[in-house]
Amino acid sequence: MIFRHTDALWSAHPRLTAGALYATGVGAPLGPGPDTTGYTARALARLAQATESEFPEVLAWRRAFSGMGLKPTRYRCAAESLLRRLRKEGTLPRIHPVVDLCNAVSAAYAVPVAALDADRVTGPVLEVRPARGDEHYTAFGGGTEHPAPGEITFADCAGRAHARRWTHRQSGHSAVGPHTGRVLVVAEALHEGGAAVMPELLRTLAGELAAHWGAGTRTAVLTAAAAEFVFGER
Repeated sequence: MIFRHTDALWSAHPRLTAGALYATGVGAPLGPGPDTTGYTARALARLAQATESEFPEVLAWRRAFSGMGLKPTRYRCAAESLLRRLRKEGTLPRIHPVVDLCNAVSAAYAVPVAALDADRVTGPVLEVRPARGDEHYTAFGGGTEHPAPGEITFADCAGRAHARRWTHRQSGHSAVGPHTGRVLVVAEALHEGGAAVMPELLRTLAGELAAHWGAGTRTAVLTAAAAEFVFGER
């Protein structure tokens, strides 16, 4: 299967850097699962100096959302939402060990990180692109929505939208759960310096997945010049 962003998206967002990670064997973790306290502590230390809305990583996404006609304080990128919750409550939600790890790393780097159940994505291509308007998005509450035409989404070959408003909200259809065995993790940065931190973020995730699940992983940093990540089976 191929994961990619469209050429038009790279052109519209020249500072975009994406990281992709494919992992197999992420069933029940060995032991209690990864200790994420170090990542949340790193995020809390930054939040003690400034609110998340002042982080350059978040500001870059706010500018992008504004450019797409979205009110940034209503539709926040996933990293900003996590940091906001962490600042207010002091903890992050506990959902699934893989998701919890990705959320903690997302908060630590202030970069949106999505984890998708790879077996719930219909290939051969998963593409980040403007929606046509006929895609089906499954909300976590179980209802079906249709992204507005032009809205950025993760769209597969079955017409499923695996995200709303790009990095704002993932789909319940491909959410990682108890029966997940293979995951595709995507991190996306728009700020200056995103290309420098993305390899480190991917190494961090790959190391944790290997240490606690014995997972086999493959990673790639995606740019306009190297825009495709091949994972699983074509």
